[in-house]
Amino acid sequence: MKNIYQNILKSVSTKKKLLAVLIDPDKFPVENTRKFIDKVNVSIITHVFVGGSTVEAGVTSILVAEIKKETTLPVILFPGDVTQITNHADGLLFLSLISGRNPDYLIGKHVESISKLRKTQLEVLPTGYILIESGRETAVQRVTGTLPVASAAIQKIVDTAKAGELLGMGLIYLEAGSGAVSPVSAEIIKAVKQELEIPLIVGGGIKNKLQLESAYASGADMVVIGTAFEEDESFFDDLLV
Repeated sequence: MKNIYQNILKSVSTKKKLLAVLIDPDKFPVENTRKFIDKVNVSIITHVFVGGSTVEAGVTSILVAEIKKETTLPVILFPGDVTQITNHADGLLFLSLISGRNPDYLIGKHVESISKLRKTQLEVLPTGYILIESGRETAVQRVTGTLPVASAAIQKIVDTAKAGELLGMGLIYLEAGSGAVSPVSAEIIKAVKQELEIPLIVGGGIKNKLQLESAYASGADMVVIGTAFEEDESFFDDLLV
């Protein structure tokens, strides 16, 4: 699987909306892979993201290898740490937490990862990652030691996203966090999308099809859903091709 980014750009240019399922290796039993991915394959899901804030070393590699056996969809790492990098995947979201000021997650972890990335064929997708207040403390907040941007600070969110684009990021990811009480608001998505010339990803707190459609209507090019599938796989029934 190659040209992941170019295919995303093509989808955006043709106004095709993308949907990623996020699988957290720390919460997902590997023996459930075939059953779960069978549902993914008959849904409108276009990408599989794998990763989490805290995952035991080696677990991600095992899970990704099993997922690759069951699907032809692009499998992309969403790593919380360099230990989650595995060549079994197709690509890697090279996440820079531009909403925070912890140098480890702005550039430090990235430098640490290079010795591993040199040994892989992963397509690296530079991604500006913006954590937005969502009603509860998230794992990202705890692990990175950073605070989310207040949801009311829309201009700051817009300016942060635009700064990420001007720094050379290929994607901007607005994140409410796993298990968020509420998703990123339509107002925020619209304001950010109006400023960007690169694809916009939105994730966190989306628990039903209405919220999914709202995110798309507001300007999200790709939506990421994780916890909703973990809690209720019947959500797939609303997403059949």
